[in-house]
Amino acid sequence: VHLVESGGGSVQAGGSLRLSCAVSGSSVSGYAMGWFRQRPRKEREFVGVIWWSGTTVYADSMKGRFAISRDNAKNTFSLQMNSLEPEDTAVYYCARGRSQIAGSEERAYDYWGQGTQVTVSS
Repeated sequence: VHLVESGGGSVQAGGSLRLSCAVSGSSVSGYAMGWFRQRPRKEREFVGVIWWSGTTVYADSMKGRFAISRDNAKNTFSLQMNSLEPEDTAVYYCARGRSQIAGSEERAYDYWGQGTQVTVSS
């Protein structure tokens, strides 16, 4: 199983970015697929997840600004980030859940992408 993120970059505060995660060796519709991030000098933290059913769950601080979607035909899933703030600067990781449903704990995920940098300037 291989996951590759794309779409990172630099943006000004208030702007938007869309990250994508291309998955090979596993079907995105058969597992929970999640997003995490690691801000500078911080522990990696949960951003959100989309379950096999299409249900999405987000960390409280991301609700209303971030949205996860999935494209079964392309076997990809995405993270749309709006109203970005400098505090959203981080390396963003996609991950596959160990089962169809997963929560916020890293141990619930078994395969990870290499990460993509997002930098938000004020």
